[in-house]
Amino acid sequence: MLRLKRLAVFCLFATCVITGLLFWVLRPSGPAAFWSQSAPPQAGAKLATLQGFSARAVDITDSTIDAEWLGRTAAQTNIPARALQAYAAAAELANTATPGCRIGWNTVAAIGFVESAHGSHGGGSLSSTGQVSGPIIGPSLDGGNFAAIPDTDDGVLDGDARWDRAVGPMQFIPSTWEQAGRDGNGDGVADPLNIDDAALSAATYLCGAGGDLTTARGWTGAVLSYNQSDSYVRQVRDQANAYAKQSGSAG
Repeated sequence: MLRLKRLAVFCLFATCVITGLLFWVLRPSGPAAFWSQSAPPQAGAKLATLQGFSARAVDITDSTIDAEWLGRTAAQTNIPARALQAYAAAAELANTATPGCRIGWNTVAAIGFVESAHGSHGGGSLSSTGQVSGPIIGPSLDGGNFAAIPDTDDGVLDGDARWDRAVGPMQFIPSTWEQAGRDGNGDGVADPLNIDDAALSAATYLCGAGGDLTTARGWTGAVLSYNQSDSYVRQVRDQANAYAKQSGSAG
């Protein structure tokens, strides 16, 4: 009987050891695993023409995206065509400025979805010129549920003279917009409430922060620079993968 008890204990111990080994081999976790997850496929758009890139002012609306591609991809992904036009052109323009970035429109679109559902947050929509129908203003960054960021723009962009708030379809903090804001529609104003301006600014910002976005580390670093949250990165990754698959761009 004692021998049987010892055998049972040994079997239990061996099972625990094997289970633990399999956990670590088959389910890697922690920072190393987080950074090693593959980047989503970086999808490209079909463009008929593409204007030259300027550091502060380009005209996304003059970057003619193939109408058939735009309509088909918008239907496949359920992204509003006007938003998709901005995302696709922004990615192409950012890649023209930074060839080593290789960002895909699906990454820009995934951020647009997570941040504001492509400008539709709160029942809003985009006009033909890419302007949101109403202000999209995030919660007060007062140190409660989010980091404390005292006002940096005297409330000009976010209407809050005490604390900063993220603004627009791509949810830029005023201080970040001051540095990263781009004029994407060529009207001479960098407006975070315009999808062309916001999308180009986001794509340029991501390229500047991540390096090669086709690599795991480059893509993860870029998205983390946009929002320092592991769950945010996972959400954007899942959505970018979904858009690539829906549009037939996944490898």
